[in-house]
Amino acid sequence: MTTTSTTALDPQRVQRRTVFLLSSAQLLSGIGNGATLSIGSLLAVDLSGSEAWAGSITTVLTLSAALSALPLARLAEARGRRFGLVSGLIAAMIGALLVMASVVGESFPLLLLAAGFLGLGTAANLQSRFAAVDLAHAEHRGRSLSTVVWAITIGAVAGPNLIQPGAAVGAALGLPPIAGPFVFSAAGLFLAAVLLFAGLRPDPLLLARRLASETAGMGTLPVRGTIRSGLQAVRSSPRAILALAAVVAAHGVMVAIMSMTPLHLQQVVGGSHAGHHGGTTDSTDALVLIGLTISLHIAGMFALSPLWGWLTDKAGRIQTIAMGHGLLLVAVLIAGIGQQEPVLVTTGLIILGLGWSAATIAGSTLLAESIAEEQRVTVQGVSDTLMGAAGATGGATSGLVLAWLGYEGLNIAAGLLAAVMLALTAAAAARVRRSIPV
Repeated sequence: MTTTSTTALDPQRVQRRTVFLLSSAQLLSGIGNGATLSIGSLLAVDLSGSEAWAGSITTVLTLSAALSALPLARLAEARGRRFGLVSGLIAAMIGALLVMASVVGESFPLLLLAAGFLGLGTAANLQSRFAAVDLAHAEHRGRSLSTVVWAITIGAVAGPNLIQPGAAVGAALGLPPIAGPFVFSAAGLFLAAVLLFAGLRPDPLLLARRLASETAGMGTLPVRGTIRSGLQAVRSSPRAILALAAVVAAHGVMVAIMSMTPLHLQQVVGGSHAGHHGGTTDSTDALVLIGLTISLHIAGMFALSPLWGWLTDKAGRIQTIAMGHGLLLVAVLIAGIGQQEPVLVTTGLIILGLGWSAATIAGSTLLAESIAEEQRVTVQGVSDTLMGAAGATGGATSGLVLAWLGYEGLNIAAGLLAAVMLALTAAAAARVRRSIPV
């Protein structure tokens, strides 16, 4: 173990290198996320034989991300960001391999297990955004965080569009065509894990603690966190409460709509399928159409992240959160009203991604700076746990709501949540304005 003094290091040079490494890893790992989002619900229907299980992959994946967020945060507290992030990525690589095995073996339970492993990768990717601000100056936190979020764009958008190349690779390896894209996923996750394990030195979280210790003349020991202690820390800060509510609500709205859109589009474009093998996944053209739609949605989630990061730093955290939830409300109105028009549904999903991005980047930045340092990593883990729980709830209930109320009703229900959050954010912004002396 090296004992190099922090005086021999340039923290801002380390910060720039950290953001570059995290961004590169996000790009590689994003391929896995894109493939799962575009194909997961279709695989679930085919392997289970029932549309009732359409949201199961999203549900298991997001629930796994929620349950693993705090353990990964504890690992980061104990050993640094590097070990926490790499552990999640390796688990996700195993998940991608298990997806291929589930398709070959036509095993729905194995597909659910694979989704559980992939969820750890989702948790790691979420925590990467917090790793980007460990060493960042206050005036640059939003931009540093958004740069890492933006980097997932290329991989995530490419993922759904690797269906045809993946089919060719799968055929060459003796795999069913639908399993082929996960070959790329496994490779991308492995390369991302290797990159962070080899390159993320010094660890940004451990270096930030050492710098704080030298500045204060004494160490600030991290608290071994639990959900309860994290929530207690959040309750001590009204700004942290708003930040946490903003990211959790945005994630719930986004997942609920996104997870059911592939099935809805398949029914609109090709008619309701037979609900058995040979139904959904045999139509490569339908998969490509759905993949394109999800790609554009993911582009909305990540491509303009630098803009939201800039606005977070310049316009303000709360103002950008309000923009995000306003966009979410517009998105569900367009997708719901235009449910029979694929172009309008796709437009709604793009705006849905933009709203999620604005609310998540601004909310995460506000949360990171509203909590004392010794509780920060724990609260970040709790935030990701609750985001995952909201996503799991959205994924689990969206299929039922779709069956009961249709796609339009699903969008109306999600819009109510976005409207409530927009009202709360507007009230918080008004309180901030009143507190500023004239």
